[in-house]
Amino acid sequence: MALFALICTDKPDSLALRMATREAHFAYARTHAGAIRLGGPFLDQDGGMAGSLILLEAADLAAAEAFSAADPYILAGLFESVDIRPWKVTFGALA
Repeated sequence: MALFALICTDKPDSLALRMATREAHFAYARTHAGAIRLGGPFLDQDGGMAGSLILLEAADLAAAEAFSAADPYILAGLFESVDIRPWKVTFGALA
């Protein structure tokens, strides 16, 4: 197993879409609670949600991509971009 950082940026003016899809996204996340090590929204300068960061434990990049592709936020078209990168813990509680 490896860790992957899913770095997602919302499309401009997409808060209504995010809120309409949020419960489905949370339900999806709960079904993968063992694999999600950390997750939450990025905030803009006013404190509003503007993207997402998920640290995911997965077998490989293909598994992380499959997880991302099935996320209700992705299916709804919320994100302008999604970057999935292998990641290694060096410091902190996950180390």
